[in-house]
Amino acid sequence: MTFGNPSGVFEDALQRLDAAFEYADIEREPLERLKHPKAMIQVAIPVRRDDGSLSIFEGYRVHHDDTRGPTKGGIRFHPEVDLDEVKALALWMTLKCAVVNIPYGGAKGGVTVNPKELSRLELERLSRGFVQQMADFIGPDTDIPAPDVYTNAMIMGWMMGEYSKIHRRHTPDSFTGKPIPLGGSLGRDDATGRGAYYCVKQLEAKRGWNPRDITVAVQGFGNGGQAVAKLLHADGYRVVAVSDSRGGIYNPDGFDVPSLIQHKNDTRTLAAVYCQGSVCEMVESENVTNEQLLALDVDILIPAALGGVIRSANVDAVKAEVIVEVANGPVSSHADEKLNQRGTFIIPDILANAGGVTVSYFEWVQNRQGFYWELDEIHQRLQQIMAREFNHIHDLAAAKQIDMRTAAYAHALGRLGGAIQAQGTQRYFSNGGKE
Repeated sequence: MTFGNPSGVFEDALQRLDAAFEYADIEREPLERLKHPKAMIQVAIPVRRDDGSLSIFEGYRVHHDDTRGPTKGGIRFHPEVDLDEVKALALWMTLKCAVVNIPYGGAKGGVTVNPKELSRLELERLSRGFVQQMADFIGPDTDIPAPDVYTNAMIMGWMMGEYSKIHRRHTPDSFTGKPIPLGGSLGRDDATGRGAYYCVKQLEAKRGWNPRDITVAVQGFGNGGQAVAKLLHADGYRVVAVSDSRGGIYNPDGFDVPSLIQHKNDTRTLAAVYCQGSVCEMVESENVTNEQLLALDVDILIPAALGGVIRSANVDAVKAEVIVEVANGPVSSHADEKLNQRGTFIIPDILANAGGVTVSYFEWVQNRQGFYWELDEIHQRLQQIMAREFNHIHDLAAAKQIDMRTAAYAHALGRLGGAIQAQGTQRYFSNGGKE
């Protein structure tokens, strides 16, 4: 299985923008504005390797739109990162921030690298080198990065430290997703998966589910996948399959998710286990590939790895009635169309995984005011936002008889269009400044 977005992913994202426009009560000019990223930068990052040799890595950062506030978006380290992917991710971040109504625009960054091939010291040099090259393009009032694929809290701490060194002042609000002792927020570690969980709970209420009757498969057992699986398992949902980049495991009776997480985090390997304390015993399971996991006959499928995993070639094999997109862009537009025709209910990425950027916003606010909230308050605030926006989008989808993704895009376009139109469009200026 090859993870990663297909070529033309930015154009794919623009097609969905066009499809949603007719359901958003805005002028065409804002739509055209949103089709063009505001600014892009590509840099070469030299890294001295442990053996004394020098490697050069390509880095990218895209500011998509800052009409509603400074841009916000993660930095990913992955061998398949390219500018087209980063542009699409930045567009989705703009929409995501509008969906949950936080005062940010969208940005994204990345480095074309396989971080598993770097030592920890080399990884730190790369992280600090990225900031050295980007220091004039990012900042707490312009563009605030965060973790993404194969980056984490420690890397954000290195980056924040480097940015502070360059600007000769302490800048905890320059990056989010940092370690707690460096100004990170409680609740940021599981925010992406928790946000998706809150969406599932809203759907549960609408459909009258008994969680114990609902089966779940999770593709991608990193931070987001682990969090949503753990929360659903705790509520009685039967998590029957999980996978990482090397493959997955399946048991129709379900797994003890906390045991899987403990073993994965201790050994960096995924195995079917049941743990009591530090002692883990193997349990019965079937090995499955990532492709096979996507085709399992489950109620909820959660793609939580990378983009483009459900596409034309495999969409016909997908059986799940509900898909919750914890990953960014896991379903191509062609596959999306076929799934909608079959009646598959999709909670789209710009809603389902918006918990991460929401709690990143909380972290930025806390950093700027120098006052930090308790975990219960963060969870409560996140739950209120995710429930409110899920229901807005669900109601819009029902009223317009459209799918949830189109409704989410239209919902975001309404807020973005309103902000852009407030600065004047052709309709205003061609009318002599009169409405």
